[in-house]
Amino acid sequence: MTSSPMGAIDLGSIEPDDALATYRELCRLRRFEDKVYQLFLKGELPGTVHQYQGQEAVAVGVCQALESGDWITSTHRPHGHAIAKGVSMRAALAELYGKATGCCGGKGGSMHLGDPEVGMVPAIAIVAGGVSIVSGMGLAFKLQRTGQVAACFFGEGATNEGAFHEGVNFAAVQRLPIVYVCENNLYGASTPYHATTLVPEVAERAAAYGIPAVSVDGMNPLAVREATAVARARAAAGDGPTLIEAKTYRFAGHSRGDAKKYRTRDEEEQWKGLDPIDRMITAICARDPQASAALALIDEQVAAEIDDAVEFARSSPDPEVGDAFTDAYAEPFAMPSMAGTSAVAP
Repeated sequence: MTSSPMGAIDLGSIEPDDALATYRELCRLRRFEDKVYQLFLKGELPGTVHQYQGQEAVAVGVCQALESGDWITSTHRPHGHAIAKGVSMRAALAELYGKATGCCGGKGGSMHLGDPEVGMVPAIAIVAGGVSIVSGMGLAFKLQRTGQVAACFFGEGATNEGAFHEGVNFAAVQRLPIVYVCENNLYGASTPYHATTLVPEVAERAAAYGIPAVSVDGMNPLAVREATAVARARAAAGDGPTLIEAKTYRFAGHSRGDAKKYRTRDEEEQWKGLDPIDRMITAICARDPQASAALALIDEQVAAEIDDAVEFARSSPDPEVGDAFTDAYAEPFAMPSMAGTSAVAP
């Protein structure tokens, strides 16, 4: 189940149903993001969005290798992670609309998507913020001896943050059950990785903490899944964390206002030639030329699921004003009356 950066996906001994299920998950993430893009341009979604098209193989591969009781932390680009981990499209899209039926009750929005019910804390938009949070999760799993593992997603830009170095070093020393997943999409916003870091491979950084690392084709869900399965088994056995560098590429800009002028057309076309969905179609049909009907049926089912999610989100109620004071640790602060006092501050 390996592939060179420019090679075809090798299904190897993967069962046909498994291959189709992987294709389905890739499509669910891609079509969801495509729909979000359309809805955002129509002005239906508040705030901004950071989209995941192109990187689907990482989320799908990692989450397929995790067990149901495992947890993940995410980033400001969390839609794919959330859906791959089990957040329903209905709950995810309702959250983007800011509706009460959203997975965070409409309070998180795009950059804070998540649901503890499926093992995902609301996404952490601070760069490398999840690397700190996951240390606590991993320590809890270790002390409670639950056998659970936490996977932490972050971009290559996060590896230059202090939180990354402190978090990984602590996890290494404590041998915490964590899988670090670096989605290296080459750019921190508009800045290329090589312009900020002299270490050419993110995976090389693991040597500084005494933990193993692997660099994989992040446009191949099977390669990502295989690497994650090995890392998860190691973590669950008490041998500590592993760093996975998944080399991938976002087809969209950093956020909706990004015109991508810092990238060349040739570079974009080269990476689009590695589209994980197209590569899975090629691999599946090469092994079974009759599989096109099954693939078409999956496309129809995913389209219907998305249409259902849109209708659900649009028809869902807005949160009540009083909901702003729920899920809060502090009591609402009431300003004292200023009647009869001077307007001059003391």
